[in-house]
Amino acid sequence: MPVAGEIAPLSVAEFRGFRDLILDEAGIYLKDSKRSLVESRLGRRLRSLGIESYGEYFQYVTRQPAASAERREMINCITTNKTDFFRENHHFEFVRDRLIPQARARAAAGESRKLRIWSAGCSTGEEPYSIAMTICEALGTDRSWDVRILASDVDTEVLAAAEQGIYDGERLERVPETVVRRHFLRNLDRSAFQVKEDLKSMIRFRRINLVEPAWPIRASFDAIFCRNVIIYFNQATQQRLFERLTGYLKPSGYLMVGHSENLQWLNAMLELVQSTIYRLRDGAR
Repeated sequence: MPVAGEIAPLSVAEFRGFRDLILDEAGIYLKDSKRSLVESRLGRRLRSLGIESYGEYFQYVTRQPAASAERREMINCITTNKTDFFRENHHFEFVRDRLIPQARARAAAGESRKLRIWSAGCSTGEEPYSIAMTICEALGTDRSWDVRILASDVDTEVLAAAEQGIYDGERLERVPETVVRRHFLRNLDRSAFQVKEDLKSMIRFRRINLVEPAWPIRASFDAIFCRNVIIYFNQATQQRLFERLTGYLKPSGYLMVGHSENLQWLNAMLELVQSTIYRLRDGAR
């Protein structure tokens, strides 16, 4: 028996209840081996609320509406947010060397000077800021382009950190010093760096749950970054997600995925351009 004030251990039955609820809420599939992870992460929430058992917390959270703050807090506890600036750098090199020149060629032929990119699963913001820096560096002093980056995540805590745009020096070690000087301001105590407003203004941060039946998006995109997100979903959810994502690509738009993700089963819609970079086939929409 737990001592008064202590949290009773997470039972197998309780874990399975949370696993099903989290799968329904966010599409995240938790294997049996993740029981200790769920116990540890949800334990912080129980202590915050003064709840002494996982069963009591399960009853509490399931009584809340689907879009309630507490259900979001539960998902925030479970999500994994590993990211870095310019992680898997070949994607950003592709934006610089292929996507931007192609957009310029279309603009020279009379098309609009617009770029729309979606960072799906943006975590604490390093990915969308890396995209924005890449585009700024590639366009140089040309200010005639209308660039908008949608950065979304299901975790409201990491979204708040991303929108704030403050990073310690260690987080910026992979960013060239000249680029840091152009796009960041050092805080007064010199312990951290703040993203400059002109870079931040290119990005709109929004909470989007990728497994919800409707996304609040009307735009179509030149490129979608959805990297290392589907590894937490089961196969059926993965298939539905990527089929939906392709519907938001512009003709000949690009889809960037993680190094462990393979979309060969979508050959009818996407063609592999290079490792982990896919292009929407002509007429596939």
